[in-house]
Amino acid sequence: ILNLLIDLKSKYNLTYVIISHELPLLKGIADKITVMYAGKVIEQGPAKNIFNRPHHPYTIGLLESIPPPDPKTAKEKPLPVMEGEPPSPVNPPTGCRFHTRCPFATDICRKEEPKLSEVEKEHFTACFHLRNVIQ
Repeated sequence: ILNLLIDLKSKYNLTYVIISHELPLLKGIADKITVMYAGKVIEQGPAKNIFNRPHHPYTIGLLESIPPPDPKTAKEKPLPVMEGEPPSPVNPPTGCRFHTRCPFATDICRKEEPKLSEVEKEHFTACFHLRNVIQ
């Protein structure tokens, strides 16, 4: 089915909106990716940037949790687990919605919601601590 979608996209210049947790699937077909957490956009940009240079801690965590294709490697190196409590979608926390699980969270994250800002051409991230995250 994916090959058919790719062929149709190319032939008819189509645009798809695909909602998925399967990041490896998106890598092969998406031109742009929007990453959401608890109903908020936290990172958005060209697919190659999101996969090669993620800037938000949640996006980084998602990419690090992709199982390796080789089962032997998977046994040798367990996948990381995001610590902390996921927020309630009914009653989300104030500030950055990822702050309850973010290793970089500070008081500003708990009080204010970060705005999307351009970190590279057409690549946007909502995080107060970009310098710490990308180091």
